[in-house]
Formats: sequence, C-alpha cells, structure tokens
Amino acid sequence: MQFLFPGVLWGLLALAIPIIIHLFHFRRYKQVYFTNVKYLKELKDERSANRKLRNLLVLLSRCLAIALLVLAFAQPFFGGDNKTLDQKLVSVFVDNSFSMTSLNNDVPLIDKAKKRAEQIVDSYAETDRFQVLTHNYSGVSSKILSKEDALDEIETIETSSRTKSLSTILQKQIETYLDQEGDRSFFLISDFQESITDIAPTTDTSYALNLIPIASLQESNISIDSAYFTSPATLINQNNALVVKLTNHSDEEQEDIILSVFQDGQKKPAGSIDIAANSSILDTVTITFLEEGQKNIKLQIQDYPIQFDDTYYLTTNIAPNTKVLSIYDNRSNKYVKALFAGISEVDLQQTSASSLNYSSFEDYQLIILEDLSTITSGLVSELNQYVIDGGNVLCFPGKNGSVSSYNQFFNQLNAPNMVQWVDGQQEIFGINTDEYVFNKVYLKKSNNADLPTITGQYKFETNSRNQGETLLSYRNGKPYISKYKRGSGHLYVSKAPLDRQYNKLVEYAEVFVPMIYKMTYAKGQDQPLAFNIGQTSQFTLANGSSTSETIFSILGDEGEYIPQQQNLGAKTEVKITDEVKQAGFFEVRNEKNTVMNLAFNYNRKESNPKVIGAETLEQFVGEKGSVYIEENTTEFLSKLKEKEEGVFLWKWCLIFALLFLAFETIILRFWK
Repeated sequence: MQFLFPGVLWGLLALAIPIIIHLFHFRRYKQVYFTNVKYLKELKDERSANRKLRNLLVLLSRCLAIALLVLAFAQPFFGGDNKTLDQKLVSVFVDNSFSMTSLNNDVPLIDKAKKRAEQIVDSYAETDRFQVLTHNYSGVSSKILSKEDALDEIETIETSSRTKSLSTILQKQIETYLDQEGDRSFFLISDFQESITDIAPTTDTSYALNLIPIASLQESNISIDSAYFTSPATLINQNNALVVKLTNHSDEEQEDIILSVFQDGQKKPAGSIDIAANSSILDTVTITFLEEGQKNIKLQIQDYPIQFDDTYYLTTNIAPNTKVLSIYDNRSNKYVKALFAGISEVDLQQTSASSLNYSSFEDYQLIILEDLSTITSGLVSELNQYVIDGGNVLCFPGKNGSVSSYNQFFNQLNAPNMVQWVDGQQEIFGINTDEYVFNKVYLKKSNNADLPTITGQYKFETNSRNQGETLLSYRNGKPYISKYKRGSGHLYVSKAPLDRQYNKLVEYAEVFVPMIYKMTYAKGQDQPLAFNIGQTSQFTLANGSSTSETIFSILGDEGEYIPQQQNLGAKTEVKITDEVKQAGFFEVRNEKNTVMNLAFNYNRKESNPKVIGAETLEQFVGEKGSVYIEENTTEFLSKLKEKEEGVFLWKWCLIFALLFLAFETIILRFWK
C-alpha cells in the first residue's frame, strides 16, 4: 500500500488525545458511604470490570476513528506504481486506416476507436499534457496539446489511405516526450492487423505501453490486387488481354463475384468469378480499343464492408501503328520481312544504308542493322542520339564488316569492342527469361529445348566497365546477344551475323519472333499502368524544349497542384510523393494541354483483415503496460483508472471512521 500524501501521516500523533482523555477522565472516582457494604462488594467488582471493558471499547473506537481519518487524508492506494503529483504525459494513437471501416455491431471501428481515445483523455486531469497521432502525420502530431485541444483533435480524425507500421508510431511517441519530465503513458488503439503490427516486446520502463484492440465481427475481404496486359503494348483494333488478380481473404469460398470493367466511363460485362478460401486467382478480360490515345480503365467488384480495395484504376496509351526500320547493304533479309508480315500493327520499312533519311529516325521504335559492311560516321552519330533519346537498336554485324567502323559505333554507346571473326560451331543454350525481352514469353522452362546453332561469330572484348545484360547465351555461359542500357534507350548486340549461313536463329520462330517483337516495344523507362498512393512515383516526360523550362501540373478530383520536377535538357523528371490522397484518374498537364493520364490506387497492405490476438499482444507491453480487451465503457474506464491511479482506499477509510464514531456513540448512550 502507498500514500498519495504521506506527510499527512504525522496526524497519527493525534491518537495521543483519546489516550490522555482515557487516562485522566475515566480514572476519577466518586466515593459514596454506606452503612453496610456486605451486599455491595460483589456488585462493585462486577461493575468495575464492566466499566473497564466499556471504556476500552470507547478508547479503541476513538483511536480507530482518528487513525482512519488521518489515513483518508493521506489517500492510501494499491497499484498505480506511477501515481505521483507530477504532470502526466499521454500519447494516444488512433488507427484511421481503411481496415478500421469494418463494422462491429453496425458501428465502424474508427468510431469506436475515437470514442475510446476521448475516454482516455477525459480520464486525466486538466493539467496533464497530450499527443494525438494517426497514420497521416501532420503538424499537430509533434505538438503537445492541452486536454481540450486533444479532444478537439480526436473529433476531427477521419479514415486515411496512408498506413504506417506500429513500430514507427511507437517511435514517434517516444521521440515526442524524450526530453519531457513526467510519467509517460502511450496508448495504441487499433485492430492490430498483422500487416502493420511489428512492435517488439518492450523492456523499457520509462513509459507504459497500453494496447487497446478494437475487433471486427467479420474478418473477411475480397480485393483486386493488380492488373496487367499480356502484350508488351496495347494495340488498336486488337483483342488486348488484361489479366486481373483477385484474392479471397477469408476461410470460406466466395462464389459469383461480379467483376465489372469500365472503359472510359462505359461499363463492359466481364462475368462472374469463384474464389477458393484464402487464395488468389488470375482472371483474363479482353478489351478492344477502337481509337488511339490515352485510355482510362476501371475494374470493380462489390464487397462489403471493406471497400477501399474493390476498385482498381489503370491507364494505357493506344499508339498509332508501330514503325520498325531495317537497314541493309545490298539485299534485305527475307526472314525479317516475313516476321513483320504477320504483325499487322507494326509497319516495317527496309531501307539500304545508302538512302537513309536520318530525320525520320525518331518515328521508329526499333532500328535493325542487317549485316552492314560498315557504319558511316554520320550513321554512328544519328544512332547514338537515337538510342540516348529512348530508341532501340538491334545490331547484327556483317561477316566482312569493318571492325573499326563498328567499334566507333560501340565506343559512342560505351559497348565492348569487336576484336576479330572466329569460325566454329556454338550452340545456344540459355534464355534469360527474367529480362523484359523474354519475360512472360514461355509458360515453362525446358532444359531440352531445341535452340539455334552458330557456325561463326565475332569475338568481343570482355571487361566489367561496359558489361551488358545477357539475353541469349551459349552452352559455355558466354553471351550470344547482349543488351546495353544507354541513356533512355537500348542497344542490342549479336555476336553473329543475321545471315543464316552463319546463324540459324531466323529458323527458330519460337525464339526469333518474340525477341524482335518485344525489342520493338521495349522502353527505356516503362510507364506503369498504375501507381500506389503513399509510395514515391517517378516518371520522365518530354518537355519539347531544351532551353526553356516547362512546368507540369497534376489535375484530379482533389484539384490541381505542381509536383516536384527537374528539367533534364529535352526531358523533365517528375516525382510525386504524398500529394495524391484519393484513388482515381489524374491528368498530367503543361500550360496548354494534357500530356498523359495517370492512375493511382490505394495500397493493398491492409487488404488481409487477419489480426494479432490478445494473447500475443500481451507479450509486447512489458511490465508497466496493459492490454485492454474491448469491454463496455464502465468496465474500460474502471480498469483504466485502476491501472493509471491504482485502487484508492480513502473512501473506505472515511466510511469506517464514521462507523467507529457511531459505535462509540452507541456505547456511551446505551451501555450504562
């Protein structure tokens, strides 16, 4: 037992007063003379013993009454090890993430959490100081508030798309009161989803960590996690396959989930889906675009009550027919021509090296060098600039090519130099399916695949300074075709000519066709179909000028703002951090018109509603902390007060003091 005012215990010296009264008042005797005391002696002895017992009970009652009154003013209590007269420092975190939109008895968890936060603040004194935290830090987050201001701040809390780990929240609470004097108590009010609950068991006794779980009665959810097109480019007047990933976060199978597709605001039927318990599926939706330009696509399901992940936004750009330029010396390669003859969305232009129009290079997505005998200095310069600006060049060196002219080209793009021609058969063995060109091309890998052979090739220098990424390799592991990222574009270099006399690659359509096709659509910086809110999003735009600065802005339903951007010559690098708070479509604009569309989605981190149990939470709080299982308001406040202040006994002391005074009065009145 402890005392809030231990100095009052000096009042116990007042116990001497009833003792002194007893010694000097009850010992005064009055003599009465009788003629015959023969019959009075026994009565006198009996009354004397009775009087002594009566007086001792009166003395005991008075002493106990005084002692209990002194104890009542000293305010004894059990527990509440931190109970002092010092100012208390309280930090309350209210989980306002989307998972708190779940229901408990038809009441959103966020409302219950705010109510608990208000009760916590109300239980403290006006002189105590408070901090109110949510997932979306603001200027108020680092401020120490009065009781009234803290209650006002709690009232304004709304759900947010942002999420932070609870370890980050706890660290913020610790830092806020690091240099403050007073008892520190931290409260975390949350559903404690596994995805954000990463706090470690604490051994720090400088603060009390209190966890208040707010549980949902329904722990299930279906989410649209992602979507992507199977083709490297979305094409006009073609069936574009869009793969959608959906996840069932529940222990029961979900049937007849209706997936709706909205294309530029128009709803397209997509059918229903069945998803097994605790599993994900990939569903394919076919979309046809009838005109070129930027297209907005929205995928949607109906799932209640967690709805932030029921919609997925994405954008794609439908470009006009793609153009490929193939440059040859005397005769064009018939296999290249045959390859693109079957791809209607790609226009192939085969031109001799002597009749090139350099100014048209920017119109092509891929330039193929077909066994050129030499690369002129003018062509070297134009190809170098073309690659740096984002173009793709595939180089097949000619059997009798000028090594010096090729090396001039390779040096410009920091690629390895050719050394000499080497005869000899080599078998292609390895395909790098992790790289974009061959990624998602084959359903499965096979070690026994039938691959091309090479009967002659150029030997290249090898050094770590300008080593590229291998796309196809020989059985000995050395590269056959390599990719070099230069500027915003790519240079692809084959060690062997395209001529089938030395290279059988053109006969293997399962390798040759997808390789050329995906090289055509390879980009220096692939534009994502969608971005996640809360993560830094970065992309590069052509500003149309290398001398004047172009300012880009982002326009959405929330309004228009200017993001971070840096001009890099003819391009501008744009970075979006935390400006976007609501999922949807956005336009990137310059002063005149819309440059491109962007799609932003809420982070799916909290899609899985699985939470940490109370028994596990008990391990986190340490010796001074507590876990308050959700109860009614009276029980919660009672436990909170008991934990913070201990069990006060002054009321009982006062009650028993009055009882002893009443007992004394009864003795004096009725015990004659």
